[in-house]
Amino acid sequence: MTEGAPSTDALLDQQVRDADLDRWLSSRLVSDARARADLIALYAFEAELMAIPTRVTQPLLAEMRYTWWAEQMDGVFAGIPRRGHPVLEALTDMVARRGLDRAPFDALIEAHIGRVHGEPHDLDAFYVGPMQVATYILAGPGHADKAVGAGRVRGMAQVGRSDEAKAARAGANAALKGLPTAAFPAVAPATLIGQDEPEPVKRLRLLWASLRGRI
Repeated sequence: MTEGAPSTDALLDQQVRDADLDRWLSSRLVSDARARADLIALYAFEAELMAIPTRVTQPLLAEMRYTWWAEQMDGVFAGIPRRGHPVLEALTDMVARRGLDRAPFDALIEAHIGRVHGEPHDLDAFYVGPMQVATYILAGPGHADKAVGAGRVRGMAQVGRSDEAKAARAGANAALKGLPTAAFPAVAPATLIGQDEPEPVKRLRLLWASLRGRI
């Protein structure tokens, strides 16, 4: 790294802030720097996938790029990242240290390929799976089921089904009662159903949610 240049962690942190403010703000609730950086690596990977349809307009070209990412998962889960690619290097390191399962990553890429071909949003692949991975990063195994409801609340909110998201909150919060406090930042983005609120309001909502342990 050139002297004075931002670190990889700082670059990915800015990438996520620009791409996904809600989850970036939620990651600020993580006090442990390594755990927070691991969350950011996960979210930066998702940001890369989300950006593809904004860079290419033809479904076939988008699918080719998603296929490239699918192929890179071989290296990520074998501990052999594509050198010089900050997201893949950070993801490979995190996957190895955390012992993550590959299935949610493959499912997410497949769901993106489906979307560019006009298929409906797969809420579980887009939102539940990544939230379960984030929960694992912060609290280890044994809590995946607790994040399902919150993941679906966030997913419904993200695709414009706000009324359904609000109605599903009670069930999601019931499941979150057994979630370790350390894992709450993983599910906290589900608190932010309103898409157009200013950043200071979002910060307050997330802080209040974390104090209550409810989305």
